[in-house]
Amino acid sequence: MIARSQNIDSLVGRAPNRSTVMHGGQRLITQILLGIALLASSAPVHADARVQELAKSLTSGSAKTRIAAVTALARLEDKTALKPLVDALKDPNAQVREIAAVALGKLGHKAALPALRTAADEDAEPAVQKRAKDAAKSIARANALPDPWPAPTPSVAARSSKAGGSAGFGRQAHAVEGQPNLYVTINTAADDSPGKADKPTRKMHGEILKGTLKDSFRRAPLVTMAEADAQRWGLDPKHLDLSVTKLEVVQTGAMIECEAQLRLAISDNKGKMLSFLSGGAKVQVPRRTYNQKYLPSLRKEALENAMRGMVDKLLMQLRDKSQS
Repeated sequence: MIARSQNIDSLVGRAPNRSTVMHGGQRLITQILLGIALLASSAPVHADARVQELAKSLTSGSAKTRIAAVTALARLEDKTALKPLVDALKDPNAQVREIAAVALGKLGHKAALPALRTAADEDAEPAVQKRAKDAAKSIARANALPDPWPAPTPSVAARSSKAGGSAGFGRQAHAVEGQPNLYVTINTAADDSPGKADKPTRKMHGEILKGTLKDSFRRAPLVTMAEADAQRWGLDPKHLDLSVTKLEVVQTGAMIECEAQLRLAISDNKGKMLSFLSGGAKVQVPRRTYNQKYLPSLRKEALENAMRGMVDKLLMQLRDKSQS
């Protein structure tokens, strides 16, 4: 049997490698999660100073540094790691979020349940959703709490169906069918940023924007992109045009930084412009580990982060325009 220290040390040592993160991500995650699982039978390490040091590392702009930090926090299995692990559930890197969810499940502290429920319901990555849900269920069992996602009671479902449904109760287990109150369509998504990117690359960037926003809308309560739903509930469409206004890669000190800036235009069904929304995001990697072949993935991560960061504000504006 592999010794505890050897197993985790080898995983932590591999995590910061950018190439491994970008091209062997799933294998890396599987190995890290396996390493965390193997620690369950070992005594936890109490190291407040170490937790504080690793928590600071989780604020680094480098994805590899944050992956190494969250892996080390998982290895400690100390209750003082609860807060930084909960914070890591909001990290822009999906691998960091996934490791944090598993680590919280191993800690078994019920204080992590609200954050895990949110991640299970709203995270953009299915893998993170699954890990968060599994962790929440594990914590509930360990604390003799009800299952966070019990199966709907047949009698309740039947009554809801006969009643014809009404505005639902979000994602609670016994919610009846939710009536959407916002119908959104995406007209265009284009890369209009300065630079020498060719047409296929710009088209791909537009598709990244569109796909990321669609995924966010699918997870948003009471939002529909289906015309049949709009006709059923009498909803007027709100049209979106997405544009990349800046996608630039520069060197800042010892880091390579990719910055994405977006502009979203909202219009009504008659083509009347209602409002604009702008936002952006930056992704950094150490210059010494940077390789030109990673550029497409770096741009993709920056575009996705910028789009996801605008969703809440966008939904507020869309609903505001729907009510005006």
